[in-house]
Amino acid sequence: MRLATVSYRAGDRVVAALSDDRLIDLHRAAQLAGGDAAHFVDMMAVIHGGEAALALARALIETADDRAILLQGEVAFRPPLMPVQYRDCLVFEEHLFNCLRAFGQPEPQLPPVWYDQPIYYKGNRMSFIGHGQDVIWPGYAEHLDIELELAIVVGKTGKDIKAGEAEDYIFGYTILNDVSARDAQTKEMPGQLGPAKGKDFDTGNILGPFILTADEVAHPVALDMEARVNGERWGGGNSGQMHHDFGRILEHISSSETLYPGEVIGSGTVGTGCGLEMGKRLAPGDRFELEIEGIGVLANRIVKP
Repeated sequence: MRLATVSYRAGDRVVAALSDDRLIDLHRAAQLAGGDAAHFVDMMAVIHGGEAALALARALIETADDRAILLQGEVAFRPPLMPVQYRDCLVFEEHLFNCLRAFGQPEPQLPPVWYDQPIYYKGNRMSFIGHGQDVIWPGYAEHLDIELELAIVVGKTGKDIKAGEAEDYIFGYTILNDVSARDAQTKEMPGQLGPAKGKDFDTGNILGPFILTADEVAHPVALDMEARVNGERWGGGNSGQMHHDFGRILEHISSSETLYPGEVIGSGTVGTGCGLEMGKRLAPGDRFELEIEGIGVLANRIVKP
């Protein structure tokens, strides 16, 4: 299933995709069918509802009561959920090599720790927007960039998770655009802490448009990824190129630390998934589309006040 959160008639609805343009309002459909509509109050209710909520959603999709059908043109997408916690990793070797070359290292060397364990930071979970919403250019930055990433949504509480068991803790997969202020990032990173304002500004994190439930794809995932700006292909790759897959990522992050349902963890940028790698940068008014196989297209515009 592909699940999303949309705004319709001044309220947020949890929907499932029926086709490219048709959605089903799961809360309304459950009410009409006499099912447990509480599972679909919001995306966190779906996650907490576990297999019972997903089984009911599948049944509602199968019957697809016309009275609960919405068209994509009638709704505005929101982030599928506001993360309980947000972490972002850096596990694509090609991306890191390309960025280091862009910063003047013709023969970059990665520290051994990068190969030994997933590297990540905790970002601003409150700055997320959804598909179709505008990114507001931060006033302190001149060089803005996209980042094409795959993200997981954690489905249940876990601690000291083993890599081989990690699949059971993944609720689903979504697209993450970690919009980055490269000039701020370049300035602050030599301070040996961060990133901070290179990543943290309102509307700077984008999630969606859908969560592809984990039962739809084999783990570890190998999904094609592509980034386009104003219709021009900038780059892309495949999530199978991750040096550390999400099993290893969950194992490392959950070591002596509890993970909770609704946490979002990004893969980091796929190789050639950002402009820095190709000497490109965003301009005010640019429209970007990030596409991942099976999930859809996350499209947004950046505007400068």
